[in-house]
Amino acid sequence: MKKESGNPGLPGKTRPAPRRKPSLLAQSPRVALSSRSVSSSEQYSVLDLAEATRFVLMITPEQRGTFRGQLEEVLRVMQRVLDRAPQRARITSQTVFLREAGNQAECEAILSRHYGEQPPVTNIVLQPPCCGAALAIEAWAIRGDSVRFEYYGPQALAVKYDGLRWVYCGNIVPAPNIKGAYAQATSGFEQMRSLLAQSGSRFEHVVRTWLYLGGITEPESGTLRYLELNRARRDFYAGIPFGRSVDQHNGNGHSHAYPASTAIGIEGTCLVMSCMALETIRKDVHLVPLENPQQTPAYDYPGKNQAQAPRFSRATALIAGDYATTWISGTASIVNSESRHLSDAAAQTQQTLDNIERLISTENFAQHGFRKAGAGLRDLAKIRVYLKRGDDLDQCRKVCEQRLGAIPAIFLIADVCRPELLVEIEGVAFSKCSPG
Repeated sequence: MKKESGNPGLPGKTRPAPRRKPSLLAQSPRVALSSRSVSSSEQYSVLDLAEATRFVLMITPEQRGTFRGQLEEVLRVMQRVLDRAPQRARITSQTVFLREAGNQAECEAILSRHYGEQPPVTNIVLQPPCCGAALAIEAWAIRGDSVRFEYYGPQALAVKYDGLRWVYCGNIVPAPNIKGAYAQATSGFEQMRSLLAQSGSRFEHVVRTWLYLGGITEPESGTLRYLELNRARRDFYAGIPFGRSVDQHNGNGHSHAYPASTAIGIEGTCLVMSCMALETIRKDVHLVPLENPQQTPAYDYPGKNQAQAPRFSRATALIAGDYATTWISGTASIVNSESRHLSDAAAQTQQTLDNIERLISTENFAQHGFRKAGAGLRDLAKIRVYLKRGDDLDQCRKVCEQRLGAIPAIFLIADVCRPELLVEIEGVAFSKCSPG
């Protein structure tokens, strides 16, 4: 059953958000990446939109005590950040990264008590933070007088503002008795379709997915589990008219409009899935599935078995009025379709950031039909960095700091989809653009 409510508007502290160096975004009176704070205890970005303010928090505990103590510290930090504005923001979705599977039940119980009857959509995945903490959390929140929330149980939530309706679905886990990546993925996509239907949406509105697959590079059915997941995704996506509800621009000669996506490894053999969908009737809203001219589209990778090629776009950009939000898929050190800089994590990080920079550039947006949109690396609101080897943390983080500056980030240990790839990065860029 749907439960609808507005922003609670609870009073909070009035301490202003930290300032950062001016960027081109600050020139817009209606839209700005107004602050980006990175300290030892707080990492977050604030996005000021026309009728709402969005927050992305990337919080890792500083203490190394009990699991309960670390989780409660993270929740306190998140609460402190969101309470600084006169109108309190509400968390809509979050992903909890756990070091130990044995802590999941306690994690779920603490979160249930903390959020009460209207919890955010929450994914819990077994990806250890590289720093040694028991957990880390990425959370998205929003506030605004016109913001409305529709709750459809713990796995689905819709948020409406400024003529946009976002639907978040998560914590999608196939039943334990379902074995094999193909069957697991098929079951997960069917659950996703059902959750979208319950929230009044459809799969064709999905713009972003996350697929956390245990044993992603392990052999299965004469191939790899990741390739079996891709085969299931190919079969499920067949015939779905992605982006039809929004003005869809493919550009650059590409006919596909697949959602942006991350498929990344987790511990164990299970699968956890989540997605984000968008609906609008606004005429000034456009979805742009982006491809990188330096990379072969994933769905066009050469090979004998095209059924196992990944069906996703390198990024999906939402152009709404005078701003663009770009969701960047999991990106690695791949040029054309070949892995580069084998065994060198720092060089792979550099190449990955080169790929992201080219993907979101003004020049690439122009090739996709939008000449007054685009972003740079300093327009990233946050990143997740997945490392195959925890020992590579220092050198990879150094490269990210040199290229991106102080940015909210979480570094995680996770298996990347190709055995030779050591680094994968995803992120969200927020940038000003000109109408037309």
